[in-house]
Amino acid sequence: MQEQIIQNIDQIQINFNSDSLWLVNLTLSLIMFGVALDIKISDFTNLLKSPKAVFVGIISQFLLIPFVTFLLINITNPAPSIALGMIMVAACPGGSISNFMTKLAGGNAALSVSLTAFASLAALIMTPLNVAIWGNLYEPTSVILKTVDLSPLEVAKFVLLILGIPLVIGMVVKNYHSKFASKLSKVLKPLSIFIFLAFIVVAFYNNFDIFIKYIHLVLFLVILHNGVLLLLGFYTAKLTGLSYTDQKTLSIETGIQNSGLGLMLVFSFFTGLGGMALLVAFWAIWDIASGLIMAYFWSSRIKKQKQI
Repeated sequence: MQEQIIQNIDQIQINFNSDSLWLVNLTLSLIMFGVALDIKISDFTNLLKSPKAVFVGIISQFLLIPFVTFLLINITNPAPSIALGMIMVAACPGGSISNFMTKLAGGNAALSVSLTAFASLAALIMTPLNVAIWGNLYEPTSVILKTVDLSPLEVAKFVLLILGIPLVIGMVVKNYHSKFASKLSKVLKPLSIFIFLAFIVVAFYNNFDIFIKYIHLVLFLVILHNGVLLLLGFYTAKLTGLSYTDQKTLSIETGIQNSGLGLMLVFSFFTGLGGMALLVAFWAIWDIASGLIMAYFWSSRIKKQKQI
């Protein structure tokens, strides 16, 4: 029975139309634009004076995450499309909502924003490259990739439109109209995140029956995968001698992936492949929950320390 369900997972039709795709693309761009409104050129130059944290963060994001994910796939041996969903999540840059979580956790907000910016630009090359490399290294997922017309150039164009262009425009606005950018950021960032969260809730509601029937196939994997990445970021920072503040920051930046982008890539290039879509969609829900839990935990520790 379980094997039959796994075989049928890629035949499921998730209720997700082209209008929804357009709306999420726009929302992701707005979130990235909102993040960029807080970025000044001086933020980059200041970090480059002591680039260790940024370097560790980039290495963690684009090398360690895919590698650890590949090991996890080989250990857990999930259905091929679910494994490819894990690789897709691992190939995406850090999520923009991580900046809010980092501030809540008492982390290094400047480092978080700068890593988001660096990672979003690097994703133009690294996201399609990591999907292709790690997807082809694992035989079951390489079979799927052979049936898909996945052009690295087209993926790069997609990421550029969704993340790259809004990032550059936001930074230009910040550097030439700083006061306006600050006012706009206060409204746009929470509004765009609210819209994105509302979309997730509506999408979950519209596909409730599918989630209930198949969620057990990805529930444990997503929680395990996300937990491993949160620990990976924290202990990578710790082992490289970064401060506790930076350790919290890199934990969140590593564990909170831009699953919204991953979901758009699944529907744009993999025609909503069932196992991939289910895993990435649940990741989009769970990593927000886990990130907020971790941020609240660290925030409460800060309050307790102040009271002592």
